[in-house]
Amino acid sequence: MIQYSLQCSKGHVFDAWFKNAATFDEQAALGIVHCATCGNSAVEKAPMAPSLARTGDERVPLSTAHPDAARFRELLRQYRRKVMTEAENVGERFAEEARKIHFQEAEARGIYGQATRDEVAGLIEDGVEFLPLPDVGEDN
Repeated sequence: MIQYSLQCSKGHVFDAWFKNAATFDEQAALGIVHCATCGNSAVEKAPMAPSLARTGDERVPLSTAHPDAARFRELLRQYRRKVMTEAENVGERFAEEARKIHFQEAEARGIYGQATRDEVAGLIEDGVEFLPLPDVGEDN
C-alpha cells in the first residue's frame, strides 16, 4: 500500500491510499480518482515529504505542504494554551482523577496531566473520554 497526497485542479488537497504506484497511475489515467472535496477527476500528486520511521511501526510525517498546515498548528497551540490556562494540572494523578470524574466520585472539572500507556489503556477500557494535549511548541 502507498499513500499519496493529491491535489485537484481546483486546489483541494487530500490523501488517498493505493495498492502501489502503478495502481494510482492506472486509475488516474482512467479518470476514476476523484477529489474528496469536490469530486473533480483532474487530480495529480501533490508535493510530499517522506515519513521517517521512529521506533516500531510509528511514523512521523514531515510534510507541511498542505495549505492549512500553519493554521492547524496555530489552532492546536490555542487549544493547548486554553486547556493549560483554564484546567487544573493534576500531574501524574491524571488517570486517577479522570476516572473519579467519570464515575462522579469527584467534581466535574477540566483537568490535564500525564498518564502512562497502561493508564491510558485502562481509561479507554473504562469508557473515560479524554483527549491528548497536543505538544506543539511556539517555535515548532
